[in-house]
Amino acid sequence: MSAAASTPAPRAVVALDGIAKTYPSGIRALDPVTLTVHEGEFLTLLGPSGCGKSTILNLIAGIAAPSSGRAQWWGAGRETIGTPGRSLAMVFQNATLMPWARVAANVRLPLDLARVPRATADGIVRDALGRVGLAGFEASYPRELSGGMQMRASIARALVTRPDLLLMDEPFGALDEITRSRLDAELLDLWADRRFTVVFVTHSIYEAVFLSQRVVVMSSRPGRLIDEIVIDEPCPRSESFRVSQRFVEHARILQSALAEASREAGAAA
Repeated sequence: MSAAASTPAPRAVVALDGIAKTYPSGIRALDPVTLTVHEGEFLTLLGPSGCGKSTILNLIAGIAAPSSGRAQWWGAGRETIGTPGRSLAMVFQNATLMPWARVAANVRLPLDLARVPRATADGIVRDALGRVGLAGFEASYPRELSGGMQMRASIARALVTRPDLLLMDEPFGALDEITRSRLDAELLDLWADRRFTVVFVTHSIYEAVFLSQRVVVMSSRPGRLIDEIVIDEPCPRSESFRVSQRFVEHARILQSALAEASREAGAAA
């Protein structure tokens, strides 16, 4: 038996089978979508605004229910979420911090809700803040932080639960390019260190290339999965990768896929 044949296939963390979503208003957000997210991978959903990327993320998070189709988490139903080894956390487009609470209290919120003893929770919070570069800002208020620092606090809040699956909905989209690039690199370092599974939403081709192992390209609404691109590049990825010919080629392939999606949308209009 070859080494390849003896290597077990990665476990499916999320499996969407024919998932579709139509809102009560009649808007079809998603045509049937079938997608598997594997354990430990960094998967990105890429597509134009309004194509259903966030809808898929909300379906995975259990925030929304599908109109048809079936979703499974770790091979079971929604009730498995939150059991040992099967936890998830979500980072939204905005930092969504409580403005009246200090950074430490914001980050500790999921642990307080879970009734984790304060002494234990404070240690977890300090570790999470250190991992995102916010050590020393525990007593600050959100208004005293830059946009990038607020997003770091939001990521720290997600990390305190030690999630097995991290969902991220365009978390850096509102930031300047320099801050966005820096946070992309820091996120990739965190993922390489902890190896949780990530589903990341963006409309930036360059962000998708830098972060992802696999990029799923979506069409305009109603959203469909029209292509899947593997970014077969080693991690960690340095700034030199951003200016390499390999990076340019991956970006060209994704741009071509998005252009094809636009042509299909135009033809269907």
